[in-house]
Amino acid sequence: MPDHPQSSRARLQTALAHREPDRIPIDFGGSAVTGIHVSCVAALRDYYGLPKEPVKVHEPYQMLGLVEDDLRAAMGIDVTGVFPRKTMFGFPNHNWREWSFNGLDVLVSQDFVTSTDSNGDILIHPEGDPAAPPSGRMPKGGWFFDSIIRQQPFDEDNPSVEDNTEEFTPISEADLDHFAREVDAAEASGYGILATFGGTAFGDIALVPAPFLKHPKGIRDVAEWYMATRGRKDFVKAIFARQCEVGIENLKRIHARIGNRVDAVFLCGTDFGTQTSSFCSDATFRSLWLPYYKQVNDWIHSNTTWKCFKHSCGSVERFLNSFIEAGFDIINPVQCSAAGMDPAHLKNTYGGRLVFWGGGVDTQKTLPFGTPAEVREEVLRRCEIFAPGGGFVFDSIHNIQALTPVENIVAMIDAVHDFSGVKH
Repeated sequence: MPDHPQSSRARLQTALAHREPDRIPIDFGGSAVTGIHVSCVAALRDYYGLPKEPVKVHEPYQMLGLVEDDLRAAMGIDVTGVFPRKTMFGFPNHNWREWSFNGLDVLVSQDFVTSTDSNGDILIHPEGDPAAPPSGRMPKGGWFFDSIIRQQPFDEDNPSVEDNTEEFTPISEADLDHFAREVDAAEASGYGILATFGGTAFGDIALVPAPFLKHPKGIRDVAEWYMATRGRKDFVKAIFARQCEVGIENLKRIHARIGNRVDAVFLCGTDFGTQTSSFCSDATFRSLWLPYYKQVNDWIHSNTTWKCFKHSCGSVERFLNSFIEAGFDIINPVQCSAAGMDPAHLKNTYGGRLVFWGGGVDTQKTLPFGTPAEVREEVLRRCEIFAPGGGFVFDSIHNIQALTPVENIVAMIDAVHDFSGVKH
């Protein structure tokens, strides 16, 4: 452990290099899978006595709240995020305006355009176009959106690769300018930087329905897509090959603009695990996904200093050697409650080869429904397992969900700091 305090960025870089930093680096808000629901961001701002103002919903699909620098400092967070110019619903965040749901006042983009159906469900329209069919639904009284499946009839004997790759296009100058500005701001902040550039997810089921497109074509039904990975493997490989080609070219242009000024890149959120098993075998993963992940990761490792971040929920221990072979440096969210995901086994078996970014506390049971004492106990136990030798970035297991008690979130943060000997 270093004998002097490190900056947040140095702390993250030390952990990513599998060395033990001065304290455990913490990420909340750095990505769409390490975020905090807007209701909890608002509660945390109140708890820490920060200025009372509506929180910005920067990721409307999951209704994640923007963690501003004052809250980041109050919580002792070490990571900031660089996000794409457009949201999951295909519009940019700009010209913020007030919006209310479930009695909570928030700020949303001017292009956050919704309507309400006869059941009282809130429908959101892609690209902020009220004339376009809605692509997301928030049930009445709900706290986030689900995609609306809008799959149109397609030629089942000859499905079109072009239809299923219409969203994979050369990056625009507007997007390059956006990333350059965001990286400039992130670098000036002094925090570690986790960037999300997009385009390299390879079958992420959240993206398959294309909630960002007005009229998506091709296979866009979730069940139909999963069946395609089994029954239309050549078709899926052709989609992945096209995506891979475009994705690497876009990464080249992004790197030419921003260089090595980000620490890690969130490349993929495709889930391979369930609570008790997996969506496919490791052999299927190696045949269908690994070649394309490896091309992307190999280019990154050969041309940049970025670390490659892989998100997959569920029971994924059986895939970890393949994830490593594919070139991933980081695994998230480390769902320790899933089958085969014992934290001590994961650390002992893979800790020298993978950074565990997450796993700090269960967001299905302990954090939302436990007591502060139970939260503290679980956090300290996970830190004891994952922290030695570095290779650990503290985060909960996926996003902090709506209405999680603020006293439990604070107990989590305080426990991490206490473990590291940080005064708070």
